[in-house]
Amino acid sequence: MLLGLRDWFWQERLWFPKGLGWADLEDRDGRVYAKAGDLWVALPIALAFLIIRQIFERTVATPLASLLGVKDTVRLKAPHNPRLESYFCNITKNPTQTSVASLCKQTGLSERQVQRWFRRRRNQDRPSLLKKFREASWRFTFYLLAFIAGLAALIDKPWLYDLQEMWQGFPVLTLLPSQYWYYMIELGFYSSLLFSVASDVKRKDFKEQIVHHVATILLISFSWCVNYIRAGTLIMLLHDSSDYFLESAKMFNYAGWRNACNYIFIVFAAIFIITRLVVFPFRIIYCTWVYPVTIYEPFFGYYFFNGLLMVLQCLHIFWAVLIIRIAVRFLTNNEKVDDERSDKDETDESGDEEDEEGVKKDTKKNGPVQNGHTVHNNNHSKTE
Repeated sequence: MLLGLRDWFWQERLWFPKGLGWADLEDRDGRVYAKAGDLWVALPIALAFLIIRQIFERTVATPLASLLGVKDTVRLKAPHNPRLESYFCNITKNPTQTSVASLCKQTGLSERQVQRWFRRRRNQDRPSLLKKFREASWRFTFYLLAFIAGLAALIDKPWLYDLQEMWQGFPVLTLLPSQYWYYMIELGFYSSLLFSVASDVKRKDFKEQIVHHVATILLISFSWCVNYIRAGTLIMLLHDSSDYFLESAKMFNYAGWRNACNYIFIVFAAIFIITRLVVFPFRIIYCTWVYPVTIYEPFFGYYFFNGLLMVLQCLHIFWAVLIIRIAVRFLTNNEKVDDERSDKDETDESGDEEDEEGVKKDTKKNGPVQNGHTVHNNNHSKTE
């Protein structure tokens, strides 16, 4: 049954234009072609990336964070309370007012104490600034090196300058060593991101990130199997061209270098919009969707490949809206550049905690405080 399913899945009529097939991609006369079995190499590369990342974050990113002045805020731990912990883990991290009142009766705590407990407990689960910085520095390093390596591999290729060249001789396109390693390293990296997604910093676009990683892995794998490698290398280079600017802006943001973060982000926004909203749909997708039908009849692989590109384009539009919103706020109001995907409650709630701690200290030193002023005890009793 599995063999029959495999044979059906790899039918030549699904993945190749009429008159072409797998026999055309068999190695001959010293010419080497991409093979589906080559993709297994990406798994050990992905595992190697996970190990290298741990070493990099400890030996490079952490000292760099210290050098740039990245400082973590001290978070107060929520006291041990089995009833509240069970509610937090099994029901919700943000109880309603009615639920808070119910928990007060169950635990014997005041409403303010229950709310404070949940606030501190949520803060415990939020990633530290150092963790965010290390993750951003790792991605910055990879994207920058990948962009440089990709540019070096494509700088002398005619399809970098004339996109229609990517289809000349398709699908009988000889595999070059630089293309092989570019593909395997990119596929290994995105596979490693998928493996580490549970431990990485989770943002509001977590689901979109998962869709992006899966679509990217499918796109790289499929384009490799059916020899869409020239198109694939252009798409990877295009994406790498802006990502390292975003990660560097994050690094400066976590370090508190506001001006550097703001200006790098504006550069990133400009490159992102040009590459993802102009070049990608009107040049790349045009040459994979419109131009190929002038050479051969459409087939399933043609629709599948372009369908994955459209998924990426939808994600580009989604992220472009967030980026433009942030850029407009900065340019019009000179506000600090903040990642809209981050959990904004962390800053507000941490501030509340600091205020509360400040009130406690003032209370100990000066007595009760009301509306920012010390309340003096004039020995008058108050009847409840």
